Amino acid sequence: MPLHLIDFVAIIIFVTCWVGYTFFSKAKAKNTACISRCTQQHRILWMRQIFDTEVRVAHAALLANLERNVAFFASTTLFVLAGALALFSQVEQIRGVLASITFTREPSVVAIQIKLCFLIGIFVMAFFQFTWSMRQYGFVNIMIGAAPYEPRTQKPHLLSYAKQMAVAQDQAAHAYNYGLRSYYFSLSLLSWFIDPLIFMSSSVFVVLVLYRREFKSKALKALQKGIRELEKETSTTSRNEPFKVQKKKVVE
Repeated sequence: MPLHLIDFVAIIIFVTCWVGYTFFSKAKAKNTACISRCTQQHRILWMRQIFDTEVRVAHAALLANLERNVAFFASTTLFVLAGALALFSQVEQIRGVLASITFTREPSVVAIQIKLCFLIGIFVMAFFQFTWSMRQYGFVNIMIGAAPYEPRTQKPHLLSYAKQMAVAQDQAAHAYNYGLRSYYFSLSLLSWFIDPLIFMSSSVFVVLVLYRREFKSKALKALQKGIRELEKETSTTSRNEPFKVQKKKVVE
């Protein structure tokens, strides 16, 4: 067989780490502060300000910057796929390089091809995620263009519309995040060419890195504090606004 039993165990652990962390982070984000949850709160406050500006050039520039990051990874993924496909013509050379590593066993040609197929599959999924993210950011642009000019609006349907704009942007960010996560785990899969044990260890290590950045990072603490400060400003504005309107009526 081109693959040994330990290779199949490594694949199972790899898939379990990837899929398991995806479901774990999604479930934990519902009741725990994390990067995705805090950024979504910022998006809702951001989209709420859309109605306050008639000329939305600044908002469009911010969204264009987000789209530019996604487009960069989408185009880079195509180059990576082209390079990975070209490696099929260099299997013998890859085999010779791996055989020169002292603590690895010499792999078969079929085993290298199987591992390359796994690697290509990951980058294909990443490309789909990045392109879907780009499309969803385009949807957000359309929603912003359709939003009316209503300064300091308190209309429930417009506040709900702002939340839906934030949801659409959140889905675009999730697709972008899934694409980046594919890059993380693809780096883990590269270690499979060296040794299955290293492959298993690197899969677990990637999960630890993702968890720390999502739930324990300093960036998360800054986002949480920023939300608290913005909520103070929002509550102050909502308290003063009715007073200003009432005062104006009395003067008239």
